[in-house]
Amino acid sequence: MFYPKIPIFLLAVAMSTATLVVANNHDEEEPFDEAFLFFELNDTDGDLGIHGKFDGDAWKVLEIKDPNERRMLKVRASGRLKRQGMTELFFESAEPCFDPEDCDDPLDPDDFFDRFPQGKYEIEGESLDGEELESEVILSHIMPAAPSDVMVNDEAAADDCDTDELPAVSLPVILSWNAAEVSHEELGREGPVQIRYYEVVVEIDESDYNSTSIIPRVPVNGRVSWTIPSDFFTLTAGENVEEYKFEILIRTNVYDEDNELVMVEIPDLDDLGPLPGNKSAVESCFTIND
Repeated sequence: MFYPKIPIFLLAVAMSTATLVVANNHDEEEPFDEAFLFFELNDTDGDLGIHGKFDGDAWKVLEIKDPNERRMLKVRASGRLKRQGMTELFFESAEPCFDPEDCDDPLDPDDFFDRFPQGKYEIEGESLDGEELESEVILSHIMPAAPSDVMVNDEAAADDCDTDELPAVSLPVILSWNAAEVSHEELGREGPVQIRYYEVVVEIDESDYNSTSIIPRVPVNGRVSWTIPSDFFTLTAGENVEEYKFEILIRTNVYDEDNELVMVEIPDLDDLGPLPGNKSAVESCFTIND
């Protein structure tokens, strides 16, 4: 058995069906343009990690504090980079081993989530001009169930690209899977799930060729399907490709600890919508018939 792998700012008011968060209501502090924290699970390999992305005007210091006011990360530019400033930071944590059969020092999934408690995280920074930057994000422990019953054309996807026989298909290549909007059964917190979108990534190992597509959550009869763009195969036709690897990801909107949907409102913009949250994914491979 294996154990499987936002911009929010000062909390404002609660609605009957959603929590509304406002981009910034402190005149002396500027928000980051983007501020995200989320978990990503590779359900095929059992990889779970925490990801973060922050972007905005040039800054020289960035710090993240968890809901208990404990520092989770601090980044300080130094030397010439301090004079130049930074505008964007993206990180992925190491992905711990959960299965006692795979490593000598496994980490229980519950212990992993305890390291990163759900709730409101403060993102603070200092700009090159010495101005304070501050945003708040909500991190949720509700993980979506991974895509299931994945098919490549009319063949079941391989569970393991290294040991299983891979589907050999002809163009066009159509991927399909079950659209299950439920929380993961084996890890995280049980709760409501609302799919934001699906993402399909197709790539060739050890190369820079890849195709990424964002797919709206519009299942037909409980299934979602996507045809891989034919241009991708035309582009890679001369690469002597033995197999293609693909990943299907589900991204959710965020629900808070009270199971209320988190909405975000950004001043000076008309946008008001759900906050993007966690991801779960499966991966597999296929070959193309000659």
